[in-house]
Amino acid sequence: MTAFKSDFLNILQERGFIHQCSDFEGLDALAAKGQATAYVGYDCTAPSLHIGNYLTMMMLYWLQQSGNKPITLMGGGTTMVGDPSGKDESRAIRSIEEIEANKASIRGVFAKVLRYGDGPSDAIMLDNAEWLTKLNWIEMLRDIGRHFSVNRMLTMDSVRLRLEREQEMSFIEFNYMVCQAYDFVELARRTGCRLQMGGSDQWGNIVNGVDLGRRMGTPQLFALTTPLLTTASGAKMGKTAQGAVWLNADQFSPYDFWQYWRNVEDADVVKFLKLFTILPMSEIEKLAALQGGEINEAKKVLATEATALLHGRDAANTAAETARQTFEQGAIAENLPTVEVSRGELEAGAAVLGLFVKAGLVTSNGEARRQIKGGGLRVNDAAVTDEKMVLTPSNLTPEGVIKLSMGKKKHVLLRPA
Repeated sequence: MTAFKSDFLNILQERGFIHQCSDFEGLDALAAKGQATAYVGYDCTAPSLHIGNYLTMMMLYWLQQSGNKPITLMGGGTTMVGDPSGKDESRAIRSIEEIEANKASIRGVFAKVLRYGDGPSDAIMLDNAEWLTKLNWIEMLRDIGRHFSVNRMLTMDSVRLRLEREQEMSFIEFNYMVCQAYDFVELARRTGCRLQMGGSDQWGNIVNGVDLGRRMGTPQLFALTTPLLTTASGAKMGKTAQGAVWLNADQFSPYDFWQYWRNVEDADVVKFLKLFTILPMSEIEKLAALQGGEINEAKKVLATEATALLHGRDAANTAAETARQTFEQGAIAENLPTVEVSRGELEAGAAVLGLFVKAGLVTSNGEARRQIKGGGLRVNDAAVTDEKMVLTPSNLTPEGVIKLSMGKKKHVLLRPA
């Protein structure tokens, strides 16, 4: 393991964040002096960021903790174009109103992890719509476009993979890398930003920005990427039966967030403690020594610490206590996720298969049938054995709810409305 001069790179290396860097020596020298202003771009394609974005937010967190300055760049402009990276088909063109609504919904999450203000290492937030929407087309072609080689652009993974699969790539998407590269140059000029960070799938786009900066006369710029997030079994991380693991509490509750981490594979616990918590490495090493059933205690620490960082300590402790009551005492905890069902539907007799789908515990009636055959679905802690079962008001507990469970760890309350 290389020993760096800067706390920033030492921390990132020790915790497993580093995949590629354009120039370790130059970046290390800059960060050691507290002069590494760095940014990560976040496009506004949805009302919430997801767990992959959380990883790059953690890189910005450690940048700030080591005395350097983070920039969160909202992609108000680039979202109008659409990033083709990792996509088999064109992204839907979003309206300006939708982009603005998503941007407003996303903004709040950053302040939970980063400190914003006017100090030397305080974070700032910018929006690339500020400069991209003002570019004159002919000037852009002459001043920026002339520095790009189409031959080289065609070798970029985001383009090459589409062409090899004979899948169409629109001209607007082809220009995404030009917009992202120009962002880097513009931030270097406006703020002295010298480093862009992102996931490994962004390496080509980031290096384009480093090269464009060199051609347009900025000081040397740097690229740093983090590995693609996968689980120990090789699956892409951040997906559940209900969909993506969102960072906004209104789209993915703190309880669900806590449960996500509690249910990770044993082999991933230490890796995720390093990446998604701010626990000291000495504590993580103690947790790494736990064996057998004790690893569940490490998972609870992971769940609580990761949730506390994003949603606050109170929400994390509430989620942990809800889980304890539900699993250890078999009680119906009032903080479990709740789905409303009409009283009329219950009075008419609601099909159990459809209710499990409605609750988000399964994705289809077919999956519900398979779970029933394997003994995986329960109503009020009693196994469902008949796929034609219907639920009525008689199934309501004294608390006035119906508890649906899949396996031992996933529970939803149905509440009549």
